[in-house]
Amino acid sequence: MIQNKRVLREVPSAQLASDGTGVRLKRVLGGRDLDLFDPFLMIDEFGSLDVADCIGGFPSHPHRGFETVTYMLEAYMEHRDHTKTLGCLGPSDVQ
Repeated sequence: MIQNKRVLREVPSAQLASDGTGVRLKRVLGGRDLDLFDPFLMIDEFGSLDVADCIGGFPSHPHRGFETVTYMLEAYMEHRDHTKTLGCLGPSDVQ
């Protein structure tokens, strides 16, 4: 039996944002009304075809206590975390 049934009351729209060292993105969730979207902390969309929009990356930031999921629709991305672990993602890959 579902005890805590939640109903989607709004469809969030993405807002242009910048994170890390100037990476341009669209932030769908994060920073406001997080209690409405529990357990999600943040949902971002990276969709630029201009490599300069992403090349700076993000400074060291361990993801302690939560999981991240990256899903590539198309294109390729190299992901390196704070421990220097490297992963390469391509179309339809999930990390």
